[in-house]
Amino acid sequence: MAQLNSEQLLGRLIAYDTTSTTSNLDLIDFIRDYLDGYSIQSQLVFNDSKTCANLYATIGPDDIGGVMLSGHTDVVPTSGQNWNSDPYQLKTNDELFYGRGACDMKGFIACVLAAVPQLTNGRLATPIHFAFSYDEEIGCVGIKKLIDALKGFEVKPKIGLIGEPTDMAMVVGHKGKAAFRVEFTGASCHSAYISGGVNAVEYAAELISFIRSMNTKVQQRQLIDDAYTVPHTTFHVGNISGGTALNIVPKQCQFEFEIRNLPQDQLDDLIHEIKHYASDILLTDMRQGFEGADIQFSPISSYPGLNTARDSEVIAYTRSINPIDEFGNNASFGTEAGLFDQLLGINSVVCGPGSIDQAHKADEFVSRQQMQYCDQMLENLSRQCRNTFSTA
Repeated sequence: MAQLNSEQLLGRLIAYDTTSTTSNLDLIDFIRDYLDGYSIQSQLVFNDSKTCANLYATIGPDDIGGVMLSGHTDVVPTSGQNWNSDPYQLKTNDELFYGRGACDMKGFIACVLAAVPQLTNGRLATPIHFAFSYDEEIGCVGIKKLIDALKGFEVKPKIGLIGEPTDMAMVVGHKGKAAFRVEFTGASCHSAYISGGVNAVEYAAELISFIRSMNTKVQQRQLIDDAYTVPHTTFHVGNISGGTALNIVPKQCQFEFEIRNLPQDQLDDLIHEIKHYASDILLTDMRQGFEGADIQFSPISSYPGLNTARDSEVIAYTRSINPIDEFGNNASFGTEAGLFDQLLGINSVVCGPGSIDQAHKADEFVSRQQMQYCDQMLENLSRQCRNTFSTA
């Protein structure tokens, strides 16, 4: 079949609208057909409704761990953004490639696919695995299905390169995240007689204030990591709704909050502290006015942080193939690397083309030079994998 370079493949991938609220199956079918053209079999792991799928494929021997190249296929929406070109048509100039997902992270996937002819031209001593996921942008949701499948594999990848945009620098740490929806149920009445009701909005506001105070509390504990731009665990309330009219004591209120924790922080303890305040302080008080009052926490999403040692095997391996021998700052945003590391024991690093500063914005782009660096890294990987590499 005719070989496509990374620029041509990037154009193909960007043309698929894989916003997290839509299906990614057309793009997955394209990748599966592309790999099939090189006699590479793919395994698809679907979501429950069969509207999205992860793709997993292996080149080379299946009896040793090898190297996993991983990226998510979904992108964030373009609604409300003022683009200067069609976000789903690749626009190029001498230096930049524009399009939704260009850096986050279809650029990396395009480079991986462009390397397939090299990887299949002869026998690999060390296997290469592809792991392409769905719904990363809404909380690393889709990859958990693939991880569940990989748990049953007798041999799993040993090291993982997750190609999120890092300017090709090696990022060894990122924060974890847990997000919740909290629903308050009180009792309504006429606002002229507030003692006859339980105001769900006011009690929700008290918990929001408590969550906000946690930002100060975690800083006072002095668990600080200056490798992060925001060097401590953070708490954030993102939206709230409740009440029906000003002259009615509101019966219902709900809000959503998140915790982005340093990997070395005890996330379960922080969640317990918030839930303890809600149940033992607020709910006890609410039920003094109405026995049927309630506070319910519903998880939205979660993923663990990443804290890879700089002297680990994956770093030594990446440095041997990466033309950019630099470490980047730890990331305050999350990636799937923490899940691979914590749930499967795959020693992982985040390293990919493009800058996170361009992600999620109008006129998202990745530079031609960054794509060339990634192409070069994968060329080096191909050569490396033709020789026995004991740690992989």
